[in-house]
Amino acid sequence: MMVYWLYWLSIAAAFASVVGCVYVLAAALLVDRFTRKASPPRPSTPSPGVTVLKPLHGVPAGLRGSLGSFCTQNYPGPIQIVFGVQDPKDDAIAIVERLRSEHPAMQADLVVDATLHGENRKVSNLVNMSRHVEHDLVVVSDDDMRVDPDYLARVVAPLEHRRIGAVTCLYHGVAASGPWARLAALGINAHFLPSVVVGTAFGMAHPCFGSTIALRRETLSEIGDFAGVADCLADDYAIGVALRARGYEIAVPAETVAHICGDMSARELWHHEVRWARTIRSIDPIGHVASIVIHPFPLALIAALAAAVAESFAPTIAVALAGAALACRVALLRQVEHVFGLPRQSYWLLPLRDVWSLTVFLSSCFGQNARWKGRRYRFAPGGNLVVAEGSIRP
Repeated sequence: MMVYWLYWLSIAAAFASVVGCVYVLAAALLVDRFTRKASPPRPSTPSPGVTVLKPLHGVPAGLRGSLGSFCTQNYPGPIQIVFGVQDPKDDAIAIVERLRSEHPAMQADLVVDATLHGENRKVSNLVNMSRHVEHDLVVVSDDDMRVDPDYLARVVAPLEHRRIGAVTCLYHGVAASGPWARLAALGINAHFLPSVVVGTAFGMAHPCFGSTIALRRETLSEIGDFAGVADCLADDYAIGVALRARGYEIAVPAETVAHICGDMSARELWHHEVRWARTIRSIDPIGHVASIVIHPFPLALIAALAAAVAESFAPTIAVALAGAALACRVALLRQVEHVFGLPRQSYWLLPLRDVWSLTVFLSSCFGQNARWKGRRYRFAPGGNLVVAEGSIRP
């Protein structure tokens, strides 16, 4: 009986690997097509004022450089940056104060407010910060994002069109230091980024990312401000859903911003990626299950192992399929590297990255809990968060 099941497992895994190879090659073609889209027009002069909201928690790797990139924007209109923390002893405050001293002409406000408005503490931070917004255009960006000097001009330009409710940005990974940070960045560049491009091209993905959400202040009010998503883990996705429900479109520029991947441990990387995989499962369970085919290399290895035990077909065929799958992933990563102008990637980590990604996927199919910022949460229906236990060690 065991041999029988191994036989069919080898066949199914080999078939899924072949489908995955086709997917990976198609993704390489679509990435190139995606970046050929025309760049959005620059906003007309005079440029409207922009408030940038930067919710902070602790000091992730490269925080000073990431925040500093928002302080040197080539934007002709007035800019207000609102930094927010919930703990008056947060180490991020010292970095904010240093940036304020280095850029005295910049309007930078610091909000320290521990008031909670829901289970998502980042959103609670945003609710507290939003009371200090002075301009009609609002840009929300996570603290681990680093941008180029033309970023603001680029992301607010589409908001001149009233049908555009928000602008969001794809992002690529940049490792701060260490092998696990490199593995995290590789997961973004070799898996996440091309998958979003494919999903967007076929209308299966509707991105709205915490890397950037630029919108009009009045539009934010229409959807109930940030308080409306205070219990959602995927608050960025929930904002996108709320905007589309009111008939708005969300623009996605062809350029990416940089996500700085910190010097994390294997444990931290595991909890981080499993949390996000379970978040995706809570949002789109059918699509999540179907995404098993995007892991052709480890699927081919499973086929080879099962075939060797069951003696169903020559394991060398599955081994050759694994080599072909890895070559397809290399081709996709080279394309991503080229069209998005990324530095040389850690190709030697690709086999480990692909096996790690499938393991994360399989783990995400079971369980309802997620660890985030020192607490354990449970996913409730609709993607909301419920505290499963008290505080835990990060």
